[in-house]
Amino acid sequence: MNKLYVVGIGPGAYEKMTIEAVEALKKSDVIIGYTVYVDLVREHFPEKVFLSTPMKKEVDRCVLAFEEAEKGRTVSMICSGDAGVYGMSGLMYEVGVNHPEVELEIIPGVTAATGGAAVLGAPLIHDFCLISLSDLLTPWEKIEARLLGASQADFVICLYNPSSKKRYDYLEKACDLMLRYKALDTVCGIVGNIGREGEEMKVMTLKELRDTKVDMFTTVFIGNSQTRKINGKMVTPRGYRNV
Repeated sequence: MNKLYVVGIGPGAYEKMTIEAVEALKKSDVIIGYTVYVDLVREHFPEKVFLSTPMKKEVDRCVLAFEEAEKGRTVSMICSGDAGVYGMSGLMYEVGVNHPEVELEIIPGVTAATGGAAVLGAPLIHDFCLISLSDLLTPWEKIEARLLGASQADFVICLYNPSSKKRYDYLEKACDLMLRYKALDTVCGIVGNIGREGEEMKVMTLKELRDTKVDMFTTVFIGNSQTRKINGKMVTPRGYRNV
């Protein structure tokens, strides 16, 4: 059966890819992905054939991957972070219904939540949730309900896609919603360009976060009521009582 890997390549740096991901790419004849992601791995696998599509061409990208696999080539579809977290694995299974002779294998990777958490310190030690602020595929009303529900339940919240040129005020709107249940001095953190050149982080309060400008390459962390700042790092206690 023809083989098609769906590979999470992590935040961007080669060193943050899993050994399994590297091995899958080594085995592949063709590597396919969004243009930016292809550029992140091209230099490490110069002998491979690379194919890419721009943003908003996800379905075309999936079909292309299956068509290449049907030619008898071993193919890797790459995604940043983890392919199963806001990645391509779900769509690949949907498109794959029309290509039953191709075997899919999902290779996990380091997602922005865990990659960014390592930079900030230890913000995700207790219960947390991931919410994307992009309303391209999800109505804002549903995003709003999730923000309110997670805040009321005192989750640590990790925000993906917090801002863009068209959504420049979405983080501010999200903070206003979370402030209905979270305190102004809730410890928060941001990490930009995780695992890439220009990586930077900052720990701040929720009040300060509300007025902070971020972009699509920033991951945002909002603590729970127990999260605190320790030696400049963002730390959420596990809940052990005798430490």
